[in-house]
Amino acid sequence: MFGINKKVIAVIFGVLALAFVVGSVLLFTPQGQRSTQGKVELTVNGRPVYELELARAQQNDPILSTNPQGLLKKLAEINFGDRLIVITALAQDTARIRVSSGELKKEIDNIKQSFGLQKKEDYDRFLTRVGYTDSQLRNELRDQIRINKRVEEIQKKAEPTEEEMRLYFELNREQYKNEERVQARQIVVDDKATAEKIYAEVSAPGADFAAIAKANSKLNAEQGGALGAAAGKSEPGPVTRVVFPNAVADVVFKLRDGQISKPIEAGGRFYIVKVEKYLPAGDVKFEEVKDRVKEDAKRIKGNGALEAYLEELRAKANVKFAQDATFKFENPVVAKVGDAEIKLSEVTQVVFANPQVPQLVQQGLGELAVQFFMPQTLEQLINREVIYQAAKQLGQPFFGSKTDIANQAQQWKTRDVTVTDAEVRKYYDSNLANFTIPASARVQAVNFAKEDRAKAEAFRAAALKGGKLEDLAKANSGTVQDYGVVNPGTMPPVPNRLVFLTRGTFPKGPLGEVSEVVKLEDQSFQVLLVNERKAEVLRPFEEVKEQARQQVLAARRAEAAQKWVEEARKAAKVENNLQKVLTALTPKEEPKQEEPKTNQNQPGSDQNNPSTPATPPANR
Repeated sequence: MFGINKKVIAVIFGVLALAFVVGSVLLFTPQGQRSTQGKVELTVNGRPVYELELARAQQNDPILSTNPQGLLKKLAEINFGDRLIVITALAQDTARIRVSSGELKKEIDNIKQSFGLQKKEDYDRFLTRVGYTDSQLRNELRDQIRINKRVEEIQKKAEPTEEEMRLYFELNREQYKNEERVQARQIVVDDKATAEKIYAEVSAPGADFAAIAKANSKLNAEQGGALGAAAGKSEPGPVTRVVFPNAVADVVFKLRDGQISKPIEAGGRFYIVKVEKYLPAGDVKFEEVKDRVKEDAKRIKGNGALEAYLEELRAKANVKFAQDATFKFENPVVAKVGDAEIKLSEVTQVVFANPQVPQLVQQGLGELAVQFFMPQTLEQLINREVIYQAAKQLGQPFFGSKTDIANQAQQWKTRDVTVTDAEVRKYYDSNLANFTIPASARVQAVNFAKEDRAKAEAFRAAALKGGKLEDLAKANSGTVQDYGVVNPGTMPPVPNRLVFLTRGTFPKGPLGEVSEVVKLEDQSFQVLLVNERKAEVLRPFEEVKEQARQQVLAARRAEAAQKWVEEARKAAKVENNLQKVLTALTPKEEPKQEEPKTNQNQPGSDQNNPSTPATPPANR
């Protein structure tokens, strides 16, 4: 329900948080001679950050590396500086964690494998290219391993309580429901004639499906075709759709107790399935899925513990800038919700983590991105803080990150929202496209140059007779292009129109349907081969009733949650000073000085020589 990015690590640390990638932002001090590092720019808890390492990190920052100007530069520096401080503090906090030689060797080997560094000289050249010695790289890797160990340690210690697990289960019952299942037997054979013969046998009154399966099936014969049976047993157990090929599952899960499918072709084989018992999807008890709930809740509580740890590091960091530092920044408060402050870096972390933003910056649209993304991101953060504070008043054991707690609070407030069957039916009738299986086909194309129409015609004639596609294409100077299984709108306009918008089908040969020779937009030619053509199918209401119900319910809950958030926000004391802060950060433009006017009629001036200086005109 809540729109903020939940990946706390990725937002705060980018690629540095959980995996080391050479060439990404390297923020730790290389262990070379300090004199080569330049002057100290700042200290974090007494640990110096040198000029060279700062410059290297800035060059690898996705925003600062584009040399932004004006307000965008200020915002990028604040975002970069905040991350620098937290990562430096994190490196200090993990400095005493032991790293074994084996762990270090594994990381070095991973780098060598990733970059194809098979020989020592390859590795040495690589180090030179990235500006590191072997010793410096190993020190970087040790820091990264220590960070990963700390993250794992924090998350491992975050054990959810019984009360938290039960709450999480209640709020997420849908994801723990049993899927629909069947207890079934199958007979699998290799040809259609055999399948039809066996189908006639098993359909006869009193036929023993298990015995016929044991005598004929290519799969599960020894168990009488039983699916999901225990080892050495022949009684079928409950199975979900995943045990069948898709085409088979689509038929099987429409059957009910005692029904037998007609032969279904899938993957070059033919399936006959008897459903002994159909088990619909349904609720489960907490005890039945407790282990799954615990695993999910532990992950969420681990995220919350990690978020709290990082915030504590940031809050306790003692940062001092050198008196002559070239890099300084302040991190102003842009909003307040009650006594809680939201600083500018919290906004920039989310904004700059959006993959669209670096792309817009590269295109020279960075200022536009700031104007668009900053206000809406801050509004999301304000709403999150409002909900987080309101959640504390609900008396429930919500847990996890602030975003997790905000989501849980909204789920709790909307848990009693229901919808009627009439509302579900109305939604289905108004949104038929949501429940329609689109048309599809397997499509290959053979392309010909603009001067090769005759060869395209020759290929088409040959394809209708049969042969190996690649050989026929090559013999006529064509190239094969495989679109795979496609739906309407997923191919270029011309083939899409031919396959899905043209009435009827193409002439059929051994290779499938073969289209006419068509001219493409670039004046080249193309012939299409179409197989496995399937028409659009509207799934009946009864088949998708539960899916439709969940969609309507989700929409109603979102409306109810939004209403509650609006009420909570009215009751909260909210200050939003973003525009004031951005205005203060925007560099003032220097007023342009007017150049003196010239008089081309002044004696001594040369009207034909633009480099000759002119003097002001005489007063008249």
